Amino acid sequence: MTLMSHRNRQNTPTIAEPVRRIEAGSWTIELLPGAAYSARYVATQSAIGFAFDSQRGLHAIGTDRVRPFDAMPNGLAFVPVGCDVLSESPVGGEYLRVIRTKGGALAGDRPFNNRIDPQAILLAQRMRSALLQPKWDDDWETWALALAERAAVQDVPVHRGSITDSRMRRLDEFIDAGLNGPLDVLSMAHLLELSEGYFTRAFKQATGKSPHSYLIDRRLARARAMICDGKTALSQVALACGFNSQAHLASAFKQRLGVSPAQLRKSTCHSASAGKQHAS
Repeated sequence: MTLMSHRNRQNTPTIAEPVRRIEAGSWTIELLPGAAYSARYVATQSAIGFAFDSQRGLHAIGTDRVRPFDAMPNGLAFVPVGCDVLSESPVGGEYLRVIRTKGGALAGDRPFNNRIDPQAILLAQRMRSALLQPKWDDDWETWALALAERAAVQDVPVHRGSITDSRMRRLDEFIDAGLNGPLDVLSMAHLLELSEGYFTRAFKQATGKSPHSYLIDRRLARARAMICDGKTALSQVALACGFNSQAHLASAFKQRLGVSPAQLRKSTCHSASAGKQHAS
């Protein structure tokens, strides 16, 4: 998932969010939920991807050399037609995939990932919100074309700076262990032995977002997993993920995802129920 993949999802003990998909003109847009995956394929269509979460695993993209990968959150990716892809991760991460199914191939003949592009981040967030809560006036073809234009920009340097792969792993582990408590940017900076100001600048350069924004994203990701489980009251979900109240949780959902926790739970349960009926 560090690049595009036809992911073969592995079974997990909890209910995962469904794959959300829209066909719009010459485009297919998919929102793939965070889950373990393993995939190998030759790309028959060029595709754009966007990783909302940091993720780790093994991959071989356009080569027979398999090696570990660490993908930064908010990274734009591209796979050209004919590219041989192997990618697997034990945990995966939420991923947007945009494929041009009609017309000519997208511009570009070199695969890439981990490109931080502020305009691509805004487009990906907008498309995710629309996939979670579709509206009649969603302009899918315009959004897909705009994202393709960002992917077509040539020779964009990747700035990682002080936020190395190992530091990002430490940070993710620290955040995951403390999501039910009052984490803040200062504690994140101290973990990496950086000043708060330097850490904030370095983190935004590496990921395209502020540390505070990333922390909220991690809280929401944990909340979404608990909501889709269907077993925990929303008030308990809020407290377990570090939100002050259910109202605080709902506000963050609406602001960042364009959907309420109750709406997400309803759509997930409906999809799971439909899947069981179809299987029987």
